[in-house]
Amino acid sequence: MLRRFERLLEPTAPLPEPPPNAGLVRFCWHFIRQAKGPTAALFLGGGVIAVLDMMIPTFLGRVVTLISSHAPETLLAEAWPQLLTMGLVLLVLRPSGFMFHAILVNQVINPNLTNLIRWQNHWHVVRQSWTYFQNDFAGRIANRVMQTGPSMREGLVLAFDAAWYILVYGTSAVLLLASLNWLLAMPMLLWFACYATMLRYFVPRLRDRSRAMSEKRSTLIGRVVDSYTNILTVKLFARAKDEDAFVREAIDEHTGASRDQSRMMSAYSITLTFMNASLLVSTATLAIWQWSLGHISVGTVATAIPLAWQLNNIAGWVARSITSIFENIGTVQDGMRSIDGPRLVPDPPGAAELRVTGGEIRFEHLHFDYGRLARPVSVLHGIDLVIAPGERVGLIGPSGAGKSTLVNLLLHFYEPSQGRILIDGQDIAGVTQESLRTQIGMVTQDTSLLHRSIRENISYGRPDATEAMIESAARRAEAHDFIMGLEDWHERHGYDAHVGERGVKLSGGQRQRIALARVILKDAPILVLDEATSALDSEVEAAIQGQLDGLMEGRTVIAIAHRLSTIARMDRLVILDAGRVVEVGSHQELLAADGVYARLWRRQSGGFETASV
Repeated sequence: MLRRFERLLEPTAPLPEPPPNAGLVRFCWHFIRQAKGPTAALFLGGGVIAVLDMMIPTFLGRVVTLISSHAPETLLAEAWPQLLTMGLVLLVLRPSGFMFHAILVNQVINPNLTNLIRWQNHWHVVRQSWTYFQNDFAGRIANRVMQTGPSMREGLVLAFDAAWYILVYGTSAVLLLASLNWLLAMPMLLWFACYATMLRYFVPRLRDRSRAMSEKRSTLIGRVVDSYTNILTVKLFARAKDEDAFVREAIDEHTGASRDQSRMMSAYSITLTFMNASLLVSTATLAIWQWSLGHISVGTVATAIPLAWQLNNIAGWVARSITSIFENIGTVQDGMRSIDGPRLVPDPPGAAELRVTGGEIRFEHLHFDYGRLARPVSVLHGIDLVIAPGERVGLIGPSGAGKSTLVNLLLHFYEPSQGRILIDGQDIAGVTQESLRTQIGMVTQDTSLLHRSIRENISYGRPDATEAMIESAARRAEAHDFIMGLEDWHERHGYDAHVGERGVKLSGGQRQRIALARVILKDAPILVLDEATSALDSEVEAAIQGQLDGLMEGRTVIAIAHRLSTIARMDRLVILDAGRVVEVGSHQELLAADGVYARLWRRQSGGFETASV
């Protein structure tokens, strides 16, 4: 039976859409509307339970009235229909209502709505631009993605229940007491007026403090994860004490925000405690006074005092619920900082799929600057460059010359401030980024692997690859032999061994060979090599060079390297300096020109390495 309820909502079934970027209410509604049936049932179920709970003090007063107005020997004979009805309500209806509510919350809402929100948040965030992830802690983004779901779900459940109890119980109690004796309703009416005033004062302050505390918690988690992610650097530089200070500062800020919120909650709870005590004492005093005057029966006294007492309990529960609700609202608002935002580099409406027929690349009057800064930093200045289909081009220049920026623009990680890039005549600004990057294979200098098996890392660019294809790519990258000797902590061997976060269990050269195998297997028509062999020793580089030459055959290639001997054999070399193309030609042509490239070549071949071409 429970499985039928669990299948009412499948977290990953709906097609995800980006959040609306339009405030808290619409952000929450974006997810709630995808579970309208269960949410409506939860709302109605909360109302039914509140009504059933309201009947308990009423039944208690009715029982006292029946006992006081009947002789023991006639009570059951004359009042059994009323007693039976009350018994059925308490024994059947109320447990059934609570059972339905529990199943709805525990089987439908808690696991499914929570993970639906997490899944769609992740779906949106993972499609953000590279810049988006460069500007924040990975740990903070992950925390916001993971915590927004349970916080929104818990806030929803608590808000529904609290609203129903206050509305149903409060309204029914006032009407019931007023029908018995109008004076008995006065303390409760006064209490509700004070309660509304108290909420108006405390709620905005609790919301702001909860949001501040959630933000500090996300920052704290981000700093802790940053330390763990870069633990090798921490160890190498013996900076544990500095990391302590880095994290301690975040903990102190979180502690301060938590104390601010706790002070407000203490004031709220103390105020409510005095209000509840006043309600109970004043209701009991009025009930006893009116009974002593003969204006009400003992059954009315037995109804009024439990009603006030029950309202005390409900008000205390609502107070705790409001605390949780605004803590959760704060967490959701903090999560919206990372989740509810437009994509920085989105695909244009109606973007087409890139189709590569030859692999020609054109950079036309390309300019780029980091315009989000107070003073934009210009990086590229009018780059005009045509790379013919199948041509192998090397990019050379000092650090900061714009080589990596040019490649990042080709991959559409950034938007150029002026100019355009075309592949086979198609402006990459008008094609989907997924199709663009599918057609480009790239090996980066800072090779990062997924914390998965060697097999999964190599086949990442081609998930349908067979075992033979994976092994062939590894052999071509001179990686098969060391892969077969790998074993991880769970005693998985060879291609099944896991590499650790970012591939930390492998050496730099091993990571680079895995990355090369991944690109070999991807078999894309355009190849980008950014210091692709920088982490390899000379012997391994020499062994791989032949494979790289074979890989580059028939492909359009852009290679970046500071070690000129590795790219001197390219068809053409492009020398960048300060964001401009200053020289273009083959290795021999540039040496003969005796310009920037010739000076760089003499410096390397004369001072640090000898190479022949």
